[in-house]
Amino acid sequence: MLSPDQRKQLLRLARATIAAVLEHRPAENDEADFDETLRRPSGVFVTLTTHADDLRGCIGSIEPVAPLYKAVAASAINAAFRDPRFNPVREGELEALRIEISVMGPVERVTDVEEIVVGRDGLIISRGRNAGLLLPQVATDYGWDRETFLCHTCMKAGLPTEAWRLAGTRIEKFSAEVFGEEELSV
Repeated sequence: MLSPDQRKQLLRLARATIAAVLEHRPAENDEADFDETLRRPSGVFVTLTTHADDLRGCIGSIEPVAPLYKAVAASAINAAFRDPRFNPVREGELEALRIEISVMGPVERVTDVEEIVVGRDGLIISRGRNAGLLLPQVATDYGWDRETFLCHTCMKAGLPTEAWRLAGTRIEKFSAEVFGEEELSV
């Protein structure tokens, strides 16, 4: 678990990194500014929403491929400027966006869908070349039950909604530490 100060630091980093790109200047992310926990490799997703709760961008990595602070900065840039579902964030738009960070826990194979706890677990469903991931908070935000969550994760993977029931479909779950600017008053 991250402390409130560590959470605030990561949220400020995400916003400052997006601002730096918009202002065509390098982001200032000195490793010395981050403690050992924030320098530990971790998977992370950065989610951008409008004040109307509309998704504006969400990109990250489930795998711990970079130190947490670097993963947050990279995911913030990707969510703001490289999410193929949206136009890149424009100058003047950043102030109206809310930032949420999801720090990934370990991924576990699901052998019985009864193991899945809505609100605690995120899902990854894969079959063949198709794979889809939904963060834990998605099911809660939409009021989904377990089966609906499984069906929507299949749709995210480009699979039929009932593909989770088929032999050969891989279902995995993960937890995430989720925090946003609103609850921390960043």
